[in-house]
Amino acid sequence: MRIPCIVVIMLMGTGFVSAQSGPLNGVKPAIADRDLVIQIAEITENAVFYPVDIEGTRLEVLAVKAPDGTIRTAFNTCQVCYGSGRGFYKQQGTVLVCQNCGNRFRMSQVGLRSGGCNPVPIIGGNKTETNTTITISQHFLKEAKAIFARWRRS
Repeated sequence: MRIPCIVVIMLMGTGFVSAQSGPLNGVKPAIADRDLVIQIAEITENAVFYPVDIEGTRLEVLAVKAPDGTIRTAFNTCQVCYGSGRGFYKQQGTVLVCQNCGNRFRMSQVGLRSGGCNPVPIIGGNKTETNTTITISQHFLKEAKAIFARWRRS
């Protein structure tokens, strides 16, 4: 059975084909109730957003290559604005902008600071890095559910 081209184009637009074709607008396909494994080779200076569903709560992790070549990871929620539900980031040019307060962060700032109005960092012992992957455990993701309770990315 042949699928008409229009159906394939429609499926691509919905993201159903994105797992094979890479991130759709920087957003990867969602995973559910398991460890998040990020392939280092797919990380560039453009932030990649990884949706994760943990026990019915949607979380999102962002990964980006900083100007110094290091890979930075953080939860896609603002440490101050997360309770608003709009404390998430979108990339605009070379910065991330909080959709609630408007604060802007350079890629070199991601994952460095805890506290204050910046992305919630995922550092050191909260992830496992190899030469090819970064793994964030389901257990650690589960611990972060509370900061995403009101989160609504749009």
